[in-house]
Amino acid sequence: MKQMTLLAAALVAIPIAAVAQTGLTPEQIVAARQSAYGLSAANFVQMKAQADAGVDVHTLTLPARQLARWARTLPTMFPAGSNVPTSHAMPAVWSDRAGFEARAAAYAAATQALVQAAQSGDHAAFLTQWTAVRATCGACHDTYKSPD
Repeated sequence: MKQMTLLAAALVAIPIAAVAQTGLTPEQIVAARQSAYGLSAANFVQMKAQADAGVDVHTLTLPARQLARWARTLPTMFPAGSNVPTSHAMPAVWSDRAGFEARAAAYAAATQALVQAAQSGDHAAFLTQWTAVRATCGACHDTYKSPD
């Protein structure tokens, strides 16, 4: 019985220790990732509006790079122990970590392709890739984000 109690205590401590390593509280981690999601969404919407308005998509290289940078960082914003009530993340983020990271990698690859499309200056390719990025984003949200 004593060993079971110690094991249970250790299993509870692991996620707490993972969050503690960041120096932030779970609530601060959630607030940071929600802010980053909001900023990336605004950036993403603005890129589409500008492309639809006919701007030279080469000028969208910087915002596309920033979106790609966020995409590469995204999985690190979900350490164990950061699933608090203010989070919209589903428990599957942690219980199906491999699936979550695979979806995040697909998103990162799609955003990197968006950067390449912007750099090429090819308007049609940019819009096609913007749609692909949106699809990878939505696919992750369908499984790993609770409805607002």
